[in-house]
Amino acid sequence: MKIFGRYTRFIDAVIITNIFIFIIGFAKVNVYDKCGPYISWTACKFGLIPSTVFEEPWRIITSIFIHGGFSHLFMNMLALYFFGTYIERIINEKELIKIYFIGGLTGSLIYVLLAFFSPFTPLNSVVVGASGALFAVGGALAVLKPNLKVIIFPIPVPMPMWIAEALIFFFVSFFPNVAWEGHLGGLIAGILLGLHYKKKVGVQRVPEEVYFTTRHY
Repeated sequence: MKIFGRYTRFIDAVIITNIFIFIIGFAKVNVYDKCGPYISWTACKFGLIPSTVFEEPWRIITSIFIHGGFSHLFMNMLALYFFGTYIERIINEKELIKIYFIGGLTGSLIYVLLAFFSPFTPLNSVVVGASGALFAVGGALAVLKPNLKVIIFPIPVPMPMWIAEALIFFFVSFFPNVAWEGHLGGLIAGILLGLHYKKKVGVQRVPEEVYFTTRHY
């Protein structure tokens, strides 16, 4: 895609943007007292807070560009680099952009929906991270290339993409303070989009290489 007249790869643009926002967020903290001293400025101002979503709807999208720590940022961007690159090769960059943002949006909306109608999802939580978007990318890839062999750290054995994505989802759901609802929304969106692309354009014959990657939350 073009940014200021120059071609910039979407994956690179997202990684740079997330790193930039991460640095800004931790350079200025505790501006908004309602979030407490341990929430970054960017997370408090742009993170997804279900109870305020009707007054501040932009949080549904802006929250996917914010991360809660270095490991959160690093693992999500690493997953985007590997899985996103493969999606580009199978379909194209334009469709990757659609999958990424539709997955992020769906993840946010599912979280908000459950926050209002489920007693197990906190209404006043601050939710950040691109995991919904990345589960969409992973879900789409699992449909388009289910037998693609991947190695998920720390498991040293290559496994099919569809098994890896399922294990990642169920494994991270047991971590504390993890918004599994957003993961679920992104994964569902990715699977549906993967089925759409597989039916519409088919899948190019891309070599089934082994990819090394990692996912956290």
